[in-house]
Amino acid sequence: MNKAIIKCPHCGKSNRVPAVADGRPRCGSCHRELPWVVEAGDDDFGEIAERSGVPVLVDFWAVWCGPCRMVSPVLDQLAHERAGQIKLVKVDVDHSPQLSARFAIQAVPTLMVIVDGKIVARQAGAAPAPVLRSWLEGALTK
Repeated sequence: MNKAIIKCPHCGKSNRVPAVADGRPRCGSCHRELPWVVEAGDDDFGEIAERSGVPVLVDFWAVWCGPCRMVSPVLDQLAHERAGQIKLVKVDVDHSPQLSARFAIQAVPTLMVIVDGKIVARQAGAAPAPVLRSWLEGALTK
């Protein structure tokens, strides 16, 4: 299973964070909650995103997509702000054609929020940080 290296925003230590785990990732040094940012694809999306114990923000993106590159830092910031509350799952549409077809992804970036295995919000296209923050907040309070 994939593991991401996440630098703790509190103490600066690097931590290996698995894509799938019970509970929420915590820093091995200071024990504070870490942002959870992982990648998923056709083979592991169900386990990583749909069976997650925390709400999931899914980013369907592509390397060649300019708006995706503009939105990505905002999504990373939201994952940091909501450490312990959400998991950010990034899906490269060019490497995950089955997921792209399953979710009818026609534009990138496309964002979804999944809570308890169900899609509670979906948005296509890039948006400014305040709009994305508000959209995520609304999706998590449904």
